[in-house]
Amino acid sequence: MLLYLNDQFLNEAKAGISVNNRSFRYGDGCFETMKLYKGRVLQADLHMERLWHSLQLLQFEPPTWFTPDYILQRSTELAQRNQHAALARIRCTVFRGDGGLYDAANMRPHLLLQSWALNPENNKLNSNGLVLDIYSHGHKACDALANLKSNNYLLYGMAALAAKQQHTNDMLVLNQHGRLADSTIANLWWREGDTIFTPALTEGPVAGTMRRYLLQQLPQHGYQVQEDSASPERLLAADEVWLSNAIYGIKWVRQLGQRSYGLQVAASIHQQVLAPLWA
Repeated sequence: MLLYLNDQFLNEAKAGISVNNRSFRYGDGCFETMKLYKGRVLQADLHMERLWHSLQLLQFEPPTWFTPDYILQRSTELAQRNQHAALARIRCTVFRGDGGLYDAANMRPHLLLQSWALNPENNKLNSNGLVLDIYSHGHKACDALANLKSNNYLLYGMAALAAKQQHTNDMLVLNQHGRLADSTIANLWWREGDTIFTPALTEGPVAGTMRRYLLQQLPQHGYQVQEDSASPERLLAADEVWLSNAIYGIKWVRQLGQRSYGLQVAASIHQQVLAPLWA
């Protein structure tokens, strides 16, 4: 497998970073997880807009050549070299270089690109339903940094380990107020009657590109959508629950704790809104 690291395509076994790297030490950086289909990064504008917002908030100073086109072109080339161009997941990691906590060597971004082939089943709505639970051993802050895909991923990493230990597919993460923010890898959605809800950005979820796309598209297809807050009790009383991210679109949730959900509206959303993306 090849990866792209700071202007070089390298065998992943030969790539490395300094032990003084600030991302390794402090989680100083951010990342994008993008879906590539038929040689093209899907929703590229949304990904690059979010990435540049993150770079600005994290006080990076990109050189003039470090542009969205540069990243997208290298991402596409990497997938081609790895023979993943038909359908792939691309991870774009941006991180600061060496330095101590108060004295970064500079504010220039370093770039790491990786690609993995995806199974075509990824483009279909899951038929077996996810089993979730709620992670209760850590809480996420509700601030501007909470909406980033930060390299500081400890809370989500611990929640993912808990999911594996409890034999669930994913864990929902609570914010500082004890309300639901998102899951370890996706945004949260639920339906109450005819209205679809997702946690507002002020509740601390990652500002997902698929979340943003669905907020734009669902009203155009006749769905009522609101950004709101969700207590665990509210979600347990919901009629339907699903998750969303840029890789699989949406996945419906069959069970949360002891509560079971059916599959109704999520199937229609997948067919009407998401299937055309990778038709």
